[in-house]
Amino acid sequence: MEALLIAIKARILELAPEFLQFPLGHLLSITPVISVFAGIFALTTWIERKGLGRIQNRLGPNRVGPVGILQPVADGLKMIFKEDVVPRSADKIVHFLAPILLVIPTMLAFSVIPYGNRLVPIDLDAGILFFFAIGGSAELIVFMAGWSSRNKYAMLGAMRAIAQMISYEVPLILSSIVVIMMAGSLSLVDIVAVQTGGFWNWHVATPWGFVGFLLFLTAALAESNRSPFDIPEAESEIIAGHMTEYSGFKYALFFLAEYLGLFAMTGLAITLFLGGFHAPFPFLNWVPAPLWFFGKFAILVALFIWIRGTLPRLRMDQLMGLAWKFMIPMSLITFAAGATWHYAGKGLLAWILCTPMLLGSYVYLGTALTKGQKVSKRVYRFAD
Repeated sequence: MEALLIAIKARILELAPEFLQFPLGHLLSITPVISVFAGIFALTTWIERKGLGRIQNRLGPNRVGPVGILQPVADGLKMIFKEDVVPRSADKIVHFLAPILLVIPTMLAFSVIPYGNRLVPIDLDAGILFFFAIGGSAELIVFMAGWSSRNKYAMLGAMRAIAQMISYEVPLILSSIVVIMMAGSLSLVDIVAVQTGGFWNWHVATPWGFVGFLLFLTAALAESNRSPFDIPEAESEIIAGHMTEYSGFKYALFFLAEYLGLFAMTGLAITLFLGGFHAPFPFLNWVPAPLWFFGKFAILVALFIWIRGTLPRLRMDQLMGLAWKFMIPMSLITFAAGATWHYAGKGLLAWILCTPMLLGSYVYLGTALTKGQKVSKRVYRFAD
């Protein structure tokens, strides 16, 4: 054992110069991204709570700071100083690692998204492949959290979350592949470059792109466990899902990872369908590119908050049926629509051919999904 420790120490000393040379260039590109989105996370929690309060005819946070603006700071301090309770029978190592490991992939996802001209932390030739590859680790980490807690509710929530995430990853990726086919590149920088010239060159301005954009946003909500797809964390049914046995700062890390995952999905949606950091019209190019990116980002986040405050939660069978019976077939049909759009010349003929194809598929699949479902009168068995 002593010889092993000596060998490890010697290896660390040998690699020390490389570690000292590594941080400067990478930290200069990574630190601003992490800092900006961490700040956006704190601001979004306040805006969401105020917005939901208004939707539900109440005030929301209003005690800490002017109009409750310091509520995220108070929540963060409470989580830091709150006691960390670990179940006696839990696997303590896995229980400790799960929230930390869940934050890492969400942070890495921001590294390949372009925020402006030559403003991308890491320009990978297969940036979108990297994005989905690191996102796929979330299923394993969620299972780690549920299994290590030794709690049947946590395990049930973890299994629900895994089933949901795997199901909705399929339409999420399929709706992105159509964009990759049309752009001819796996690089997110190249995909943004294809959408130059204004709104009519954005992918969302095409029939297949608009349908793909809606499918992508729906799948992103499900992947992020956001309402109406927040079944794994349905407090009224299974407490808090895989986070049931977590408290203090560990619980805050799960909360942070959920929001950062939503932000990463939003950034990818902007990059693939909404022209990235480009202005909607050429005469607006004088506005700095990052402002366009974060303006679109703010609109989509506001949309997600509005959806949470207005739509009811789905049942588990409805959630799985929507993914496998509607969204996945609809995503595959966008392939045919994209190919038709490309070979028909991207003009009036392409619109005439693609629009009926997508509308007809939507009506057929929607009818098949709802066929046989009847809304019965609710019976209160134990109420007088």
